[in-house]
Amino acid sequence: MKHPIEILERYWGFTEFKPQQEAIIDAVLAKDDCIALLPTGGGKSVCFQIPALLKEGICIVISPLIALMQDQVNTLKEKGIKTMALTSGFSYDDIDRMLDNCIYGNYKFLYLSPERLQQDLVQERIKQMNVNLIAVDEAHCISQWGHDFRPAYRDIKTLRTLHPNVNVIALTASATSKVIEDISTQLDCIAPQILKTSFLRPNLAYLTLDCDDKYFKTVQILKKYSGTSIIYVRNRKATLEISKYLNSIGITSGYYHGGLSPKEKETQFELWKNNTNQVVVATNAFGMGIDKANVQTVIHHNLPESLESYYQEAGRAGRNNDNAYAVILRNASDEMDSKNQYIKSLPDITFLKTVYKRLCNYFQISYGEGVDTTHNFNFKLFCSTYTLPSILTYNALKILDRNSIISLEERFKNSAFIQIKIGNTALFNYIEKHPKQALIIKVILRSHEGVFDHSTEIFTQTIAKKTNLSEDEVIVLLTALNKAEIINFESSKTDAQITFIEPREDDKTIHRISKIVTQQHDLKKAQLQSVLDYVKNNGICKSQKLLSYFEEPNSKQCGICSSCLEYKKNSSILEDDSQTILNLLQKEALSSRKLELLSTFDRDKLTMLLTNLLERDLIEISETNTYKLKTS
Repeated sequence: MKHPIEILERYWGFTEFKPQQEAIIDAVLAKDDCIALLPTGGGKSVCFQIPALLKEGICIVISPLIALMQDQVNTLKEKGIKTMALTSGFSYDDIDRMLDNCIYGNYKFLYLSPERLQQDLVQERIKQMNVNLIAVDEAHCISQWGHDFRPAYRDIKTLRTLHPNVNVIALTASATSKVIEDISTQLDCIAPQILKTSFLRPNLAYLTLDCDDKYFKTVQILKKYSGTSIIYVRNRKATLEISKYLNSIGITSGYYHGGLSPKEKETQFELWKNNTNQVVVATNAFGMGIDKANVQTVIHHNLPESLESYYQEAGRAGRNNDNAYAVILRNASDEMDSKNQYIKSLPDITFLKTVYKRLCNYFQISYGEGVDTTHNFNFKLFCSTYTLPSILTYNALKILDRNSIISLEERFKNSAFIQIKIGNTALFNYIEKHPKQALIIKVILRSHEGVFDHSTEIFTQTIAKKTNLSEDEVIVLLTALNKAEIINFESSKTDAQITFIEPREDDKTIHRISKIVTQQHDLKKAQLQSVLDYVKNNGICKSQKLLSYFEEPNSKQCGICSSCLEYKKNSSILEDDSQTILNLLQKEALSSRKLELLSTFDRDKLTMLLTNLLERDLIEISETNTYKLKTS
């Protein structure tokens, strides 16, 4: 067997491991069950990918995030490693064929969601595979005490029944001891090795800054630290507004949110990654696969929903070990805004039932039906159809997704249907005079049968590639053909895809998850309170506060956070004032009343200064109850 470092160098181009990676890999290769806690940027995926590549067979990887799966699959494929992901949208026949390829096609990795694992076909085929390792990513999702509990994760132990001799590695960026214990129990681990690195980031300064004008303070920060930056904001509208403002004053900026098409996301990411743009303004959708090492600042315009998410987002700065800055900008309205966004926007059980029923009605799903059906989904249209508040509705859909009632995949798509209204001769007479439309019509005729007979779905992105036009230009030209009554053209934009995982049972469906939903709501309230305590408390080192939250209680003050810098500043002021007292006592011993008159300090401050000087043995109290310099 090759040494792990050889695989690391061959496929990843590195000659040494990050902290704890090698120890975790050695534990996996020794066939021990392993729970690995590595902070964001710590290289979790390598810890299961290298052992899997060193052993015969295929590694089963469970992940809850489609985007993360696809990112890792694409990365492995680029390295020439045979990898497959069973995401949503595949037919039964597709899955059947893909699983056979995993059995007979020398694939090294199979990525799938915990919901997909529940399918009989998937379990049957996995049982036939030569599985060399079970990897559970985002393993905190298995625990009801974790910050993103997904009940479907509880079924992962099925894999241990299918392959009882195969060891498991559970990976997460953050977990308390209670969550770690729960992970071990739920995955049926036997004496697992628990390996983790410290959450300490000595080069990262955590700063909480009070400011009335966040735009002004942002510009100050970006001009002071002119390196690459990420600005996290609460909503999609803010990404556009702040990016536009920064560009208007000469700071190159792009934007990123979940509503962008894949092409737009890629364009914005590349502009930032290649340093064309100094800044990307983003919602928390900007996270997966962010491995840019030289990010100098991460600025939060709004309070994060939890310290777990804040640590991960802030931790995208300074991965090259240079000095970096994680800044929260805070003003008087932030606490109320955060409670409105994160707490008051949590749907109660009654509203959850309403959204679920209307979702089923929207797609005309009958009672007891709908399982495994997939539908394109326009969120705005859905909300307007039923007059539903958008934030509450979105959170309700996310809860249904987390609890495996539906699978919600947020992705932009243009849907288009056409039917040619005129005859063949008339059509060719028309396009002879309109060359641009002619090109599109010819591509459609060659690619789609029946366009003269019935409404046919076309793919505007494919047409755009074949005609060397942009997708927007294609839609404009098809709209013009529709107006000229050459074709019937219908176009709609969807921003998500929904797959129903369970058959429709209305209230029964929601009753099954009501206890879990209530408990998760309580957890979110506690998490937000931890954030509020963190930003309000300026008397404790910010780094120490974070490390204490992640159960590292005996850390030292960092000396570079906003709390430490404020303490140093106050200490400097204290020293100047103390010297004033010492100068007054050079001539004679003085009572506290006399010192108050000569120094202009008020009584409370004078008492504090005198106490400090006494503790430092610089002064003493005389027999007549006056203060004098201490003689050696």
